[in-house]
Amino acid sequence: MDRPTNPMVVVGLIVLERPLGYARLLTLISERFLCFERFRRMPVSDAASASWIEAPQFDLTDHVLRVSLPPGAGQAELEGLVGELASTPLKSGIPLWTFHLIEDYQNGCALIVRVHHCYADGIALMQVLQSLSDNKASRKKARARAGTPDEFGAPPASALAALVPAGVGGLLPGLIPDYVLRALREGADVLEKGVHYALHPQESATIAQDAFGLAAELARLGALGSDPPTHLKQPLTGIRRAAWAQPLWLDEVRTVAHLLGCTVNDVLVASLTGALGHYLESHGDQVSGMTIHATVPVNLRPPTGAPQGLGNRFGLVFVALPIGIRHPLERLYAVRASMQALKNSSQAVATLGLLTVVGNLPAAVEDPAVALFTSKASLVASNLRGPPEPLVISGIPVSQVLFWVPQGGSIGTGVSMLSYAGRVQFGVIADRQLIPHPRELVELIGVEFERLVYLVLLGAGSL
Repeated sequence: MDRPTNPMVVVGLIVLERPLGYARLLTLISERFLCFERFRRMPVSDAASASWIEAPQFDLTDHVLRVSLPPGAGQAELEGLVGELASTPLKSGIPLWTFHLIEDYQNGCALIVRVHHCYADGIALMQVLQSLSDNKASRKKARARAGTPDEFGAPPASALAALVPAGVGGLLPGLIPDYVLRALREGADVLEKGVHYALHPQESATIAQDAFGLAAELARLGALGSDPPTHLKQPLTGIRRAAWAQPLWLDEVRTVAHLLGCTVNDVLVASLTGALGHYLESHGDQVSGMTIHATVPVNLRPPTGAPQGLGNRFGLVFVALPIGIRHPLERLYAVRASMQALKNSSQAVATLGLLTVVGNLPAAVEDPAVALFTSKASLVASNLRGPPEPLVISGIPVSQVLFWVPQGGSIGTGVSMLSYAGRVQFGVIADRQLIPHPRELVELIGVEFERLVYLVLLGAGSL
């Protein structure tokens, strides 16, 4: 899903309270980051397949770089650097990740981390972050949950599927594209499962219900039209701008959510929705009665405790954002209803299957499919649960952690929500054609949350 104007790269920021020397950082990354073997490898692909290979002549200094800001630089200058790096392609021919060390930032230092999305999703990268900490128990747990090098060569899903490469690819070497072989293997797996369910009808009834649910979700996705035209739906330049707001106290968000009969996510998404409406209206869009959509990643990993591995294991849901509703409580309850409906649906699993199929197709087919899929939303919004306690890295407390979610296709705006050490941090990244000054939007999110707090204090907990 990479595009020249829209690379699929996760950007993170770690702010430390004291300086961290370059040599110490090299040692830290060598011992605690490169223990994940995937980061020594790089993806290679052609029109029909993709795989991982060992990087020839791996050199850590190609990935760990120093950069300076002007003396006395603050958040605005660091935001500018984040946007500049987010707009700069990762170097080809080597593993697709970098650490940039800003050695003098607000009496401490900062690390800007870029990792291509093919290495890991947000949930997995939280485990990588934990592995950087000095807490040995946290590092051990994070590495256990991140799996082993076996993740690079997962076995076929079934015994029948294992026969496909030898039985078909072996007879017709080079004549059948890899994406067709993958489809055949998956089809063989389905066949074997079909035999199993024929012998276990009590299980097949549940599977049939699930299948109907998935089919219904795919039909609903197909019927969902393109999002209405706003400043968020314009051609992309590939030049990014990034910003973040002052964090919200998580306990305060929880209290507001409890008093209003909602979840923390409901309150955060409703605050974002109100901010988007006010921002777009202030820039000339007529938003009255308008609803736009955000694609929201949903974790589809196994329960906590099982090895989870790196890579990507998430689906997407299309969350309706009623930006045209002005009253904060009416808007909150509309968001709550939409979120509740999605919780009871199979949309995340359906989109995972759809994207898996699309990702195995040649680029000539994949590109228009991605364009159609992403036309149905105006932004990506991601909410991650970070470490509940402050991290310490190489003996230095971490004061702030942020990330910016990548977008795909024609979507050029991403909003990230990350909880860390009892606070919730919003970050916005956007193509400069869509949102030239994302600080305006991200500050409005806090304003909208304070409006909900004010209504709670007034006792207006219901409409």
